Amino acid sequence: MEIQLYVYDLTHGMARSMSKAYLGIQIDAVYHTALVFDNIEYFFGAGVQTCRPGATHHGRPMEIVNMGTTQLPLDVILDYLESLKQVYTPESYDLFAHNCNNFTHDFSMFLLGKGIPDHITSLPKRVLDTPFGQMLRPQIDAGIRGVTQAPVPQHNRPPVNSVRGAFQAATNGGPAARPNGTAPVATKSEAYGTVINVTDLSTLDKHLSTASNTASTIFFTSSTCAPCKIAYPTYDSLAEQHPNALFVKVDINAAREIGARYQIRATPTFMTFSKSAKTDEWSGADPGLLKSNVETLLRETFPPHPHTVVSVPSLQYGSLKPMTYAKIPSLDKLTAKLGDAAKDPQIMALKSFIDLRSKEGAREATLPDLPTISTTFRTKVLELPIEISFAAVDLLRCAMLDARVGGFFAEEAAGHQLVSAILGHVDGLEDCPHSLRLVTIHLACNLFTSHLFIRELFSSSPANGLAEQMVQLITSSLLDTDHPSVRVSAASLAFNIASSSYRMRREEAREALPEGLQVELAASVIETLGSESNEEATKSLLLTLGFLVYCAPQGGELLDLCQALDAKAVVSATKGQQKIAKEVASLV
Repeated sequence: MEIQLYVYDLTHGMARSMSKAYLGIQIDAVYHTALVFDNIEYFFGAGVQTCRPGATHHGRPMEIVNMGTTQLPLDVILDYLESLKQVYTPESYDLFAHNCNNFTHDFSMFLLGKGIPDHITSLPKRVLDTPFGQMLRPQIDAGIRGVTQAPVPQHNRPPVNSVRGAFQAATNGGPAARPNGTAPVATKSEAYGTVINVTDLSTLDKHLSTASNTASTIFFTSSTCAPCKIAYPTYDSLAEQHPNALFVKVDINAAREIGARYQIRATPTFMTFSKSAKTDEWSGADPGLLKSNVETLLRETFPPHPHTVVSVPSLQYGSLKPMTYAKIPSLDKLTAKLGDAAKDPQIMALKSFIDLRSKEGAREATLPDLPTISTTFRTKVLELPIEISFAAVDLLRCAMLDARVGGFFAEEAAGHQLVSAILGHVDGLEDCPHSLRLVTIHLACNLFTSHLFIRELFSSSPANGLAEQMVQLITSSLLDTDHPSVRVSAASLAFNIASSSYRMRREEAREALPEGLQVELAASVIETLGSESNEEATKSLLLTLGFLVYCAPQGGELLDLCQALDAKAVVSATKGQQKIAKEVASLV
């Protein structure tokens, strides 16, 4: 996909003619920038916004720059934009400190591995370095804010399609418009979650074909049917509660062809289908019967796993929030341990970014040159003596707390090469120092703040070895009997993997982690539980094993392993540990 940079002058030429007199320096424009690709313009003003290329109220761009090409899929790009929306909120806009050009720079860094031209991003500093710039800052910001934060007119918003519709609805402040008031046909990987109104036979056939592997319910109604209105709330609620099933509503007064095919003689009439096979048909506006019949259909289509009838509140209702390590150490003391390597420009830039972010927040911290930092780590930092390289890895661990940084390294051009390089380096050391192993585990835990990283971790691509590297790091670290902090951290990383994998098992009905890695991880956890005395590590390991096993495929190797290693006895024995917390005992 080709990426273009649209450059605007917010003053429409006034800055060029008047800046010398007012500020004492010559500036060519007060820049506003946006990125354009796939026939959509993305920019920051009243939050992250979109429009047709060149259709903002800023007029025509003064310059269009061809930035390069990205190979990233559109859905990955829109996922990353979701993380940017947390930083670039409408309230956070500041002409000098947090503006459209900062957004465009960060976005370009992710898409292309490079930012926008420096003369654009450095302009605020040039202005503020002048006495009049500092004095006029409040007035200039207030005067420009109304221009930069204007909404995008409805007729200038881009057309909605099934990939970016949800994002554009959120960015432009309203529900996505649908052609003819109908929802797009969902793909097999999409959840429904709402009732779909259909008025023509071909559209109904497409929806039923898409739902050939799930459950479908059709509600035949009519605009003149008063009893039908009694069933509407229940039907809408069922659609929300069961987003993996298709719920269709057909007004036979507007869809006579559909009514004729299904021989509808009265409304309301309901029909249910399980994997394309018709299972039931009934008439009458009885909400209780509707709910009962739909739930019967879902049980027939998706037979419940035996585990679901067991009360395990710690797993069924427990937190799936990843465990992270957010403490920021003294950065001066940390970099001092690197010796001369701390003078490297990229190490200094990373330190400055972390320092500014921790003191002022993500809003004030512009991303450093992440591609160059990646190169520096792979070619220089990992070549440092292993007893001091941990300090640089810890710096990177702190930076990974920012979702923009984690998202970049998850989708790094050559395939998360820096993360893989660090994990491979530590996994390959025969005698890895405790400090380096510990901060590497902490870094790995912090990667889970980015949903893009979780997506990459469980990618089915043959070239993706991240999951294997993570599991190897965990299993080797759990063997460290001399350092409880390493085992506790490794148990936290194991929890992050297991809980994220469990979430996909339940929400997407797929096994995200290959069975071989599940078996390897479970074996290591069971073995460690048999001798672990640290309460914090025990709790994380129990939850890890629970999330690995809960609703695992029956007859698979994982459950066979648990029987072979007598996991029940090992888990039960943890109750005998001294000083065990009631919470852990309850989990057992």
